[in-house]
Amino acid sequence: MIECVGENVSESRIGERVWCYGAQSYQSFGTAAEYVVVPFHQAVSLPENVSFEQGACLGIPGITAHRAVYIAGDVQGKTVLVKGGGGAVGQCVVALARFADAKVIATVCSEYDEHIAIKAGAHSVSLTDNLTQDQIIESIQDAASGDIHHIIEVAFDANIEIDKELIATGGSIAAYATGNPEPRIPFWPLLFKNVRLFLLGSDDFPTDAKLAAANEINRALKTGWQGFEIGKIIELENITEAHMTEENGFDKGRVILKI
Repeated sequence: MIECVGENVSESRIGERVWCYGAQSYQSFGTAAEYVVVPFHQAVSLPENVSFEQGACLGIPGITAHRAVYIAGDVQGKTVLVKGGGGAVGQCVVALARFADAKVIATVCSEYDEHIAIKAGAHSVSLTDNLTQDQIIESIQDAASGDIHHIIEVAFDANIEIDKELIATGGSIAAYATGNPEPRIPFWPLLFKNVRLFLLGSDDFPTDAKLAAANEINRALKTGWQGFEIGKIIELENITEAHMTEENGFDKGRVILKI
């Protein structure tokens, strides 16, 4: 909720329900606070049908997800593979890619995440836990039943050897995370397929891309996307508990701080 506005911002925005993004980009503090100050365009109107708890989940995951979907161009009619489709960014990617009329395939590591990815809109989900690399490739190829045009990658270092086998000639890979900060890249296999590789850091996305992302996320929320699974709500004064919950591998939805 907007409490006050700065110079050259209309006072009509006071009292507006909003969600925000980028509050911590190159700043000392983020949104784990009762109040936060952001540029006016980073305070995005929250649709009336969407709760503040959902709004708290949207920021970085939503902006990253939109960029990952569209970085290589329009995905309408194309097949998009979403690695980690049950994660924070992953489930938002699934929703936005489905909203963009792509055929959406997701990989997950648990039955719970499978439920999340299907709820977000995945046409098909491959449960990859305990599968060999060859089995993972076969499972995804069966689900795709054709070319995979765009891969959105949550674990670049662990999965690039699989991705190079799956991606179609002329396809693209958008990666937003990696376990190894200096991963090996299979240069020649990717080159011979003319693969485009995009590495995504949300702090430095162009402003117009962030604005487009915010608008598209709101459109999806208004027209059927149910948003994130909320797993646990913790009072702000118990923020240490929230951190411990995340660090201990809590995987049953998003952890929210309540003011």
